[in-house]
Amino acid sequence: MKLFAHIKQDLPAGIVVLFVAIPLCLGIAMASGAPLFSGLIAGIVGGIVVGSISNSSLGVSGPAAGLAVIVLEAIDNFGSFEIFLLSVMVAGLIQLLLGFFKAGIIAHFFPSSVIKGMLSGIGIIIALKQIPHAFGHDEDYPGNLDFSQADGENTLTELIKMWDSISLNSLALALGSLIILVLWQRVFKEKAKFFQLVQGPIVVVLIGIIYQHLCVQFAPGFAINAQHLVNVPVANNMNDFLGQFKLPEFSALSEPRVYVVGLTIAIVASLETLLSVEATDKLDPFKRITSTNRELLAQGTGNLLSGLIGGLPVTQVIVRSSANIQSGGRTKLAGILHGVLLLVSVIVIPTQLNYIPLSVLASILIMVGYNLAKPSLFRKMYRLGLKQFLPFMVTLIGILFTDLLLGIACGLIVAFTILIRNNYLNSHFLHKEEKEELDGSFKISIVLSEEVSFLNKGAILRELNAVPEGSSLVIDIRNCVRIDYDVVEVIANFKQYTAADRQIKVEVLGEQQFDIADY
Repeated sequence: MKLFAHIKQDLPAGIVVLFVAIPLCLGIAMASGAPLFSGLIAGIVGGIVVGSISNSSLGVSGPAAGLAVIVLEAIDNFGSFEIFLLSVMVAGLIQLLLGFFKAGIIAHFFPSSVIKGMLSGIGIIIALKQIPHAFGHDEDYPGNLDFSQADGENTLTELIKMWDSISLNSLALALGSLIILVLWQRVFKEKAKFFQLVQGPIVVVLIGIIYQHLCVQFAPGFAINAQHLVNVPVANNMNDFLGQFKLPEFSALSEPRVYVVGLTIAIVASLETLLSVEATDKLDPFKRITSTNRELLAQGTGNLLSGLIGGLPVTQVIVRSSANIQSGGRTKLAGILHGVLLLVSVIVIPTQLNYIPLSVLASILIMVGYNLAKPSLFRKMYRLGLKQFLPFMVTLIGILFTDLLLGIACGLIVAFTILIRNNYLNSHFLHKEEKEELDGSFKISIVLSEEVSFLNKGAILRELNAVPEGSSLVIDIRNCVRIDYDVVEVIANFKQYTAADRQIKVEVLGEQQFDIADY
């Protein structure tokens, strides 16, 4: 019953995530060269199965745009979607092993500045990618976050190209929806409790459906064209519906490529999931911490099942998770409900879903993007100084002009470069004393801290080389719990060779503990 403690908040949030997820599931399936229904299967499994096993309070899983190219190439090389499903199952098994061996700890090594840069970068690119859809230009599939597009265009050129095919009806609906969403968020919610319980995105979607129904019946000239509407596969009966599920081609288990593709999917999906987990936890207003190892187990189970019944690979997705958070979701029930509602909707009301204009959904995602990349966040990161602001901006720009993983990699390189520089400037000394004797020589005492890693090697070497000739040097490592081999080697070499050449008397306190005398 504890799961339903916040159902008043979780149910509306689940409905909003449902509306956001439908075009993303379909668009990613289309971009992957897979059956449209496979994207919906992944969304259902991601919501119900992964959501139930994971302890992420606000994360929502489903098919990810970052895997679309991998999936497209794999299906093309295999020549069979059913063989590809085996790779999805293999990926799930590998993720189960990663979770079992606690590989989720990797998530804790992503710097905060990089995660915040990722969120802002995704926010900006969501908004930029959705603007053409708001104008009724739907050449790029919904959910694409890569700068380069399959049609040869990119995020920026698509903004220019959209002017050649504007749908005024779609644009009017998008602008009207944006006005309602802004007023709902900034004005109406402060006026009455009703506006807090009923989410603005639900209202604009209902308005879009009603508008399309009325226009089709009474004013066909103002109706939105079919290519600008959601396109959920419609089954005539339950047998047709069940026929959309597919089983893997198990006879291909001896094919080595199945395992290569499975390993690739597992690595990329796990990285995207761990990044999303870290980002979602930072957005969580209650600052709850997700078990990353359990998340890998949940994702592995989800991919194992998704591949078994004909679905695309599953990851935790920041777009859906952000929509959940911004819609007031409180617990993982919101994500589970979105999966349940997705399953019920594609069975019961697929025709009604196909009345939803893509431009209305674009307005919802534009608001999601804006809330992820608010100007206040840029001001805050700038005030934190260059060490935080530089990785933040590099990550953001990298995501905007490449893709999610490459942008993250750029940010990590900058963040670790700054870390290495800082470690060079700070050799992890707890204490350093330098006293000049009467004869003009120096007596220098250096105390190292508990943890000394190879990253401190350069700084310690710099300090040792700066010791004047003829000095007395005491290196105290008795407080050290761990010293990397690299640092031990530097101290031993200095004591045995460099110090002798420069007439420096060296005493290492605690050298027996780390066998420095034996080098």
